[in-house]
Amino acid sequence: MFRGRFEHTIDDKGRISVPARFRDLVLGSADSGTLVITNSEHCLAAYSIQEWEILEKKVADLPQFDPRIAAFKRIFIGCAQECPIDRSGRVLIPADLRRDAKIEKDCVLIGQLTKFEIWSQERWSTMFATASDQFTALSQSMAERGINL
Repeated sequence: MFRGRFEHTIDDKGRISVPARFRDLVLGSADSGTLVITNSEHCLAAYSIQEWEILEKKVADLPQFDPRIAAFKRIFIGCAQECPIDRSGRVLIPADLRRDAKIEKDCVLIGQLTKFEIWSQERWSTMFATASDQFTALSQSMAERGINL
């Protein structure tokens, strides 16, 4: 499972170093060291090939003529790119995805169990401050779903 927060800087070629903990999860599976990276809400989402295929099957089973699902698929599935992890543990984030997520130099990688997110440092700081202010209400929402912290 992907967990934890890691701050990184994107190099001049658009690569980031994948944290060893995350890299081990991808390399330790049958994925041959490739991530699928796509647009998410104000950030990018990175999946192992194995987790991505599970998600793709679920999305493929959704009604194809629902306009909301079609729009979601265009943004999420249509923009997804396979990105191999190189021998140095880095992954190239495609320029169009970096542009979409407004990631220029400093970024934050956030573990999300079956995926990890890649945020611009600025967007992460804003989102984190907002979520921190709402943490009590968020915790209550989780308790209503049977998750007690």
